[in-house]
Amino acid sequence: MDAAGRARRERLRGRAAELFAQGVGAVEVAAALEVSTKSAYQWRRAWVAGGVRALASRGPSGPDPMLSDEQLERLRARLEQGPATAGYGQDQRWTLARVATLIGSMFHVRVGLTTTWQAMQRLGYTSQLPVHRAAERDEQAVAHWRRYRWPGLKESRVG
Repeated sequence: MDAAGRARRERLRGRAAELFAQGVGAVEVAAALEVSTKSAYQWRRAWVAGGVRALASRGPSGPDPMLSDEQLERLRARLEQGPATAGYGQDQRWTLARVATLIGSMFHVRVGLTTTWQAMQRLGYTSQLPVHRAAERDEQAVAHWRRYRWPGLKESRVG
């Protein structure tokens, strides 16, 4: 859940606390706030035990990110220099495996591809297909094949 979702849930729990203070039951609170009765009962138990503070968000669930915001900014600067400066002269693309290797060499921490992808998402990167085509590509031959050969192959499917 993102920060906006957590803030929305926190507002709901605050409204639930107000309703509990007015003597409204958990089932009615669930119906009024359009949440499950299970959530409303859990919120009521927490509210009875610790008041409104007990309903406050504890932040995002799960472990903390492997890389701090400062490390991510250093990584961003390094990624913007391009793969050639990291020794990838043949293919000028960043892959998750390459970025994971870069993270390991920069921060002396070993991360998997999932963690690498999450770091890239935090930086605002998206997965993309390469924009470059092979230098040997013959656009006229490709157009001819698509126009005349491909329709015949599509129609002759077996099955």
